[in-house]
Amino acid sequence: MEEQVLAEFKVSPDLKQKILENSILKHFKAGDVILNENASIGSIPIIGSGTIRVIRTDEEGKEILLYYLKAGESCIMSLLGGIHNDTSKVRAEVEEDAEIYFLPINKVILFIKEYPQFLEYIFRLYHKRFEELLEVINAIAFKKVDERLLLLLKKKSELQNSKIIHVSHEQLANELATARVVVSRLLKQLEEDGWVELGRNKITLKKKIIV
Repeated sequence: MEEQVLAEFKVSPDLKQKILENSILKHFKAGDVILNENASIGSIPIIGSGTIRVIRTDEEGKEILLYYLKAGESCIMSLLGGIHNDTSKVRAEVEEDAEIYFLPINKVILFIKEYPQFLEYIFRLYHKRFEELLEVINAIAFKKVDERLLLLLKKKSELQNSKIIHVSHEQLANELATARVVVSRLLKQLEEDGWVELGRNKITLKKKIIV
């Protein structure tokens, strides 16, 4: 497990061991919230297994999916907020049952100073998340909802490594920042066109999605 947890760090065994020694391992079920908006940030999550979705909510309660976190990754927004003693600007929810290592912010700051490799890891995360946020902006500005829905289904299929996606219409609507009835109508059309097969809180991809 330890090798899998820190496989994406690509740093020295010494740093890997330091991170494990100074982190607290917690287990979460799908649907659990590990971080709420406006909450203080005392540690950063390092995903050991499972998938986390990071969401932004407006004052009216509308949500939009920003990005996913998978094994070996951390939340760059939590990291930056913790370092600058700021509160969280996002909510992080468990998509699939997860094991998460929580590294205290004071240790994060120490490791940044002592291990250049750890800083490089953070920069890589920042670059990846920045590109994903650009994709979100591009999709909202230039793509129709049906295209965005297909992209989301493709992403979920890749994350779960399965053509069968366990998700509700309401969750898809929340992540796309649209109405549930819109998602249900589009999914029904996709089913009629042979793209998907719909079940109870389950969608099976019948074709390879290229968007």
